Amino acid sequence: MEPEKINHPYLTAIKRTELSIPTRNLLQHNLLKGKILDFGFGFDTDELKRQGYNITGYDYYYRPDYPEGKFDTIICNYVLNVLEPYAQTEVLMNVTNLLSPKGVAYFAVRRDLAEEGFRLHVIHKQYTYQCNVKLPYKSLVANKSYELYQYQHFNKLPRKEGEICPFCRLSRRVEIICETATCVAFYDGYPVSPGHALIIPKRHVANFFDLTNHEREAMNVVLQYVKQKVDERFHPDGYNVGINIGEAAGQSVFHCHMHVIPRYKGDVPTPKGGVRGVIPSKQSYSTKGSKSAKDSNK
Repeated sequence: MEPEKINHPYLTAIKRTELSIPTRNLLQHNLLKGKILDFGFGFDTDELKRQGYNITGYDYYYRPDYPEGKFDTIICNYVLNVLEPYAQTEVLMNVTNLLSPKGVAYFAVRRDLAEEGFRLHVIHKQYTYQCNVKLPYKSLVANKSYELYQYQHFNKLPRKEGEICPFCRLSRRVEIICETATCVAFYDGYPVSPGHALIIPKRHVANFFDLTNHEREAMNVVLQYVKQKVDERFHPDGYNVGINIGEAAGQSVFHCHMHVIPRYKGDVPTPKGGVRGVIPSKQSYSTKGSKSAKDSNK
């Protein structure tokens, strides 16, 4: 009977006897600096530690203790190729969240895959998944064997000359929460409440309804991750989540952005009505209003 096609990415791990080629390249160019994280356990972690580097290894299967704090350098070698798209996004969000404000991450992906999709592992007789991966980051090395990308936080990238959009030229002082290939989340510089965060597409688009399906889906995925991180740090009692679309709706920065506003018991005298408060006279439910609402639901 053929095994069920569930991805077992850890089966692709091999026991190396020397450092991986991407890591050797980073060593050669003196790019492994400060506190280092190897996101995706392999031989590199232990060998670099033996060489005196301050390095931590993390892998969901082999070393499941999630790393604490921020890291100056993160290496993620040959991890994304064996993950399905949703899991790739999870890795990107985690790596960007763990990276220090001025840190640099390096993603190595294979370029020698003969075919994509599920394949049956010869020894373990379990399925593993493999795919080609393209990232919108600076490429340091690209050949038939692998490609090495360099990532820095969105707000640390060089500015485009003449750029005036405050989100396209995001302040270098804001704290990035996480990024994917198409959107970024950060703490609001003028928070309504502790933990107030914004999620924006990297592409300059004013209207949420003009985003691609992929961009909207990416923002929703990031929303779940941001909520998790805000919960861990600020422990709110509730949330308001909203997007202002158009000047009449209060939009003042014409680059689409989603507000994630933590709420706390007692932060306002009467919270009932929530986002209805955008029109203050409609925030409270009057008797007539309640009847109308009930009628509309019939």
